[in-house]
Amino acid sequence: MSLELHEIAEADHRILNPFTDDKLMTLAAAAHVHAGTRILDLACGKGEMLCRWAETIGVTGHGVDISEVFLAAARDRAEELGVADRVSFEQGDAGAYSAEPSSYDVVSCLGATWIGGGLAGTLDLMRPPVHAGGLLLVGEPYWTEPAPEAAYEALGVGAEEFTSLAGTADRFAAAGLELVEMVLADGDSWDRYVAAQWWTLDDWLRVHPDDPRRDDVRAFLHRWRRVHLDYGRRYFGWGVFVLRATG
Repeated sequence: MSLELHEIAEADHRILNPFTDDKLMTLAAAAHVHAGTRILDLACGKGEMLCRWAETIGVTGHGVDISEVFLAAARDRAEELGVADRVSFEQGDAGAYSAEPSSYDVVSCLGATWIGGGLAGTLDLMRPPVHAGGLLLVGEPYWTEPAPEAAYEALGVGAEEFTSLAGTADRFAAAGLELVEMVLADGDSWDRYVAAQWWTLDDWLRVHPDDPRRDDVRAFLHRWRRVHLDYGRRYFGWGVFVLRATG
């Protein structure tokens, strides 16, 4: 979908992936982040992970995202939580962002591996900024069971673009990375992410009766609601995988 539709659909979201607040904090524990951990978050969205972890744990970090709408929300959230001195955000193409080599403890990209043209390319982007022994946090979809051809078409992905959960681990291994932890979305967290968009989009349509974008917004709402109900909830998993370089 277009960035603008993305911004409209997730206007009321803080976490821009199928994670709840509880799962976000579970991920912090799973990744063993602690006060002083330095994090680079590529395609950071509204920066909720950095802001919450800075507030509750004391991490520091920097987020990069292409959307000024989302970054404005990230900066407001940092001010709200009193962590603007610990986290920073900048607008830019996360796939082209250049950080000082080995300068971060953790590099994350949660649900945006398109920035590197897919999983393998994004892992290549993420590795240089993390120091030896540091972690990569990668949010990536996977197939929970073999899906019918109609599901691939509806979701707009090729059958080989993603793989099973075990196949995803194999892809990490092929990239020279050890899977050391993971936190997975479930049906409820998927619903909270996707179904909350339906309310936001329906509200937007009611408030903007004359907006020229109405047809696109309505089509987006109807299409993706049906896709989730028909295929997404059953076949499409998502998780954040905690990775270290092999050896």
